[in-house]
Amino acid sequence: MHIAMNGWFWNQEFTGSGQYLRNLVKSLMKADPDLQLSLILPPHIQNPDNVPDRVQVVETGNTQKASKWGKVWFEQRTFPQMAEKVGADIAHVPYWGTPLACKVRLVTSVLDVIPLLYPIYNQGVMTQLYTSLVSATARGSGQIITISETAKLDIEEQLNIPEDKISVTYLAQDERFHPRMGAERDDAVRKKYDLPDRFVLYLGGFDWRKQVNELLLAYTYVGQAEGENIPLVIAGREPEWDDSLFPNLREYAKKLAIEDYVRWIGFVDEADKPSLYRLADVFVFPSLYEGFGLMALEAMASGTPVVTSNAIVFEEVLEDSAYIVEDARTMAGAIIALLIQQPLREGMINQGLAMASNYSWRKTAKDTLAVYENVMKQ
Repeated sequence: MHIAMNGWFWNQEFTGSGQYLRNLVKSLMKADPDLQLSLILPPHIQNPDNVPDRVQVVETGNTQKASKWGKVWFEQRTFPQMAEKVGADIAHVPYWGTPLACKVRLVTSVLDVIPLLYPIYNQGVMTQLYTSLVSATARGSGQIITISETAKLDIEEQLNIPEDKISVTYLAQDERFHPRMGAERDDAVRKKYDLPDRFVLYLGGFDWRKQVNELLLAYTYVGQAEGENIPLVIAGREPEWDDSLFPNLREYAKKLAIEDYVRWIGFVDEADKPSLYRLADVFVFPSLYEGFGLMALEAMASGTPVVTSNAIVFEEVLEDSAYIVEDARTMAGAIIALLIQQPLREGMINQGLAMASNYSWRKTAKDTLAVYENVMKQ
């Protein structure tokens, strides 16, 4: 079986789509020694790194800057043409960007349908046109892959795709997220980001649904009790603030008078993330909606207790291994409890490690191969 894989996100390993693509390709090649896989790259990616040896890299042009129009052209014309040219049996688009016409059987991974669920993510004429395009084209796939039962239900409802045309293949944390493996780098990472001895961690994006404002509000309670000794560390590349999609969180922290308890460390290199999780006393992920919520699982696998919002996907994926809360007040209570109650903390760590062990990229690859085989029979 020969798979042509859309490689648009290959050099964006800091994004969810990039991590999914890289881990999926690596795991597929391990899971099936007879699988042939062609990674079709857009013109702006030259000499990609960390491509498995058996993967055929197909470059499609000279180096050029990625653009919105270039992305659409690659998805709709270049990728399907190259999938046919290399003789692929299946063309797999590992994100929500299916071509309208393709002579090769199609599989599409739709990780979430956030622009359809929350209009704030679907503003502007071009964004609306693109969302309409990929919504229509997704229905032409031989099979849709998604990453949770929660996301599957949303895809059924929002894209009007039958249940039997959607397969769930859960994500998994990379093996480098571990409570001990790689810990020799922890001291260097602590120095690199000037981290305190103890801290509560948020790592992720800053858009509206991430609800970092709720975490800041929770720290008005935590700060009174432990803020001077255990500050909140906020990690991630900051956007242009003061927008409906990116509310100004620094200004909000000042308004709450918690600046002394909050440290903004900015973008974190991918290689440093396992140490960052390990060094944290608690990881908080207050997102309103996720297709899966991989960062929470990464923290658990690193031996750090997790507090999340009560988004349905966390109840599905994490079950009782995370402290699932309803609002800023209960979030603060959960954080404080995990900081000061050692038996509770140890219990949550053990439950988290056990839960993380239930997920593996080997299983994700196996389930994805089963999808390919079913599509080949259609």
